Amino acid sequence: MRLFTLLFIALISTSSIFGQQENTTNITVTIDNALNDDGKILFALHTNETFMKAKPIQQAKSTIENGKATISFNGVAPGEYAIIALHDENDNNRMDYEDSGMPKESYGISNNPGGFGPPQYHTAKFSVTNEPVTMHIRF
Repeated sequence: MRLFTLLFIALISTSSIFGQQENTTNITVTIDNALNDDGKILFALHTNETFMKAKPIQQAKSTIENGKATISFNGVAPGEYAIIALHDENDNNRMDYEDSGMPKESYGISNNPGGFGPPQYHTAKFSVTNEPVTMHIRF
């Protein structure tokens, strides 16, 4: 009986793990206008709670070839997200700023909104269902 109980628990646990994976999708992001191939492009997937405030829920890094870089965020649950991409030209894993406070390195966010000032979640947010998402972000 004890063996049966352990097998049953294992089966239920496995089913719930696979069920969670079925309700996720991938987000593929492409940058195709980097100014040069120096450094890397850093990508960060955020929710409203983490956008510009905390560590992203997923992050990725890509080399640049002919001004282009592509990555995928895998296993993304349905919901609302925003992506920030940074051309880290000197490969120091952070954005560098001018003395005036303006960014030295190119960046972009999902939906490619124009405007001045820091990125805003409400202009960058997009919805994810269980269908794959493909997007281009411009610098």
